[in-house]
Amino acid sequence: MGPQTGGHQIDRTAEQSSASRDLLTLGTVFAALMLFISTGGTVLSRTIASITGHGLGPDNLPATALLLNIALIVFGWRRYRDLMSEVRERRGSEAQARLLAETDPLTGCLNRRSIGPATDQLIAEAATRGEVVAFLMLDLDNFKQVNDVHGHAAGDRLLNESARRIAAALPGDALLARIGGDEFACVLPFAPARPDVVDRLAEQLIAAVAEPVTFDDLSLETTISAGVTRSDANGGKQSAQTLMHMADIAMYHAKKHGRNRHFWFEPAMESELRFRSELETGIRRGLHHDEFVPYYEKQIDLATGELVGFEMLARWHSPTLGTVNPDLFIPIAEEIGVIAQLSEGLIRKALIDARAWAPRLTLSVNISPVQLRDPWFAQKILKILVEANFPPSRFEIEVTESCLHENIGLVRSLITSLKNQGIRVSLDDFGTGYSSLSQLRSLPFDRIKIDRSFVTSLPGNKESATIVQSIAALGEGLGLPITVEGVENEAVLRELEQFGKFKVQGYLYGHPEPGDRTAAELGQLNLLLEPQVPTTSVVSGKRKAAG
Repeated sequence: MGPQTGGHQIDRTAEQSSASRDLLTLGTVFAALMLFISTGGTVLSRTIASITGHGLGPDNLPATALLLNIALIVFGWRRYRDLMSEVRERRGSEAQARLLAETDPLTGCLNRRSIGPATDQLIAEAATRGEVVAFLMLDLDNFKQVNDVHGHAAGDRLLNESARRIAAALPGDALLARIGGDEFACVLPFAPARPDVVDRLAEQLIAAVAEPVTFDDLSLETTISAGVTRSDANGGKQSAQTLMHMADIAMYHAKKHGRNRHFWFEPAMESELRFRSELETGIRRGLHHDEFVPYYEKQIDLATGELVGFEMLARWHSPTLGTVNPDLFIPIAEEIGVIAQLSEGLIRKALIDARAWAPRLTLSVNISPVQLRDPWFAQKILKILVEANFPPSRFEIEVTESCLHENIGLVRSLITSLKNQGIRVSLDDFGTGYSSLSQLRSLPFDRIKIDRSFVTSLPGNKESATIVQSIAALGEGLGLPITVEGVENEAVLRELEQFGKFKVQGYLYGHPEPGDRTAAELGQLNLLLEPQVPTTSVVSGKRKAAG
């Protein structure tokens, strides 16, 4: 408010100064005209009489005064025209400055500063017609990935086209603003009893933005998550700032529940968002205080019944929440940009633990799709292995099928780099629908891992049995060994034994344990190279809760 108020004061002062100059100039011209009228008649008549030879010429003093009057009139008029030109230029500059201050230079929409007052005015106008106002907050999903992979020019193209499509779908009396980097706000009046009108509009906007955008030879795709609220929410008249806050909360709720959809604001969402904020703060603090530890889940050779290795799973030992499973904190760590730091720290701890195990035991680590966007990922993993003096042949990276849907070229390069260093790479959660057979054949995977959702439902489920049997046959045909996760009871195990020889893991063989307990059990099995050393534990950005 300070800068705005000061700016208006300067404008008013400039206008007052200009008006004073205008009045002074006009006053001078007027006085000169009056003097010209009072003296001009006499001087001119005597001048004419003198020229025609019928009288004496004018006196010197009145003649001089007349000439000065004429000069003042000419000067004053030219000065007045100059001042008017200055006023027009200044008003044009002020209008341009207001336009720049109130609109987004990239898309031409209103900006965050101007949407608030415009919304408040629209609410007041709608109230006179018995209407209320809907506030929609729209956020482009995965926009940062478009910028990172294809560059800012592609991102700008996507923003401009999205803004154009949104504007085209809005009614004529609606407002559209770009709130932030990839956030837009729409405001429109509607009849209080017809929220379905807003629902239909939200669906139209989602469908419109989801259409591919062409940029050079690229086809850019994005979706939007939308949060919606209304000016009479919670039983009272809400201000623009309050509406923006509520719509933002509802938009985040839409992102959390799958994206590419919309939700109306509900008060419970605010509590959920507050908890989310506390989790973000806790995760950052936990990284600083070393609260994330690796746990280990056994992997068994189904044919021999022998322990062949472990998968590392992440746990958060929070001082306020207790032991937290990764399905809660890993997605948040990905969104706030700390997943690489978290995962790499856990891998370092896990390698220290695994270095004491028998050399035949392997360590597998699940990697977040976010980490595979880093072209230096393979080099970072190799550096961690060298620092820990851990053999690459005992280390296995697990990547999910969703990674193949993002940037297949970069993923292929990273997988090749990892394998060139002797690290094995497996395709995790196979069967969830992202990869194709051609991708599976073209990428140099060492192993397929069947998603637990097909395994836990095996007993009595013919569809799941068919899927597992088909994947087993596919693995055999491609020469890829298979790991099956989610083996939780004997009934599932008996089903699996019909389909082939697998490496299996699950609660049937024990829940994931921290490093010290794992080492103690390995010591009883004579599978330690040295006495147990207390360590901490776990891993990866694996999005599954084990135990």
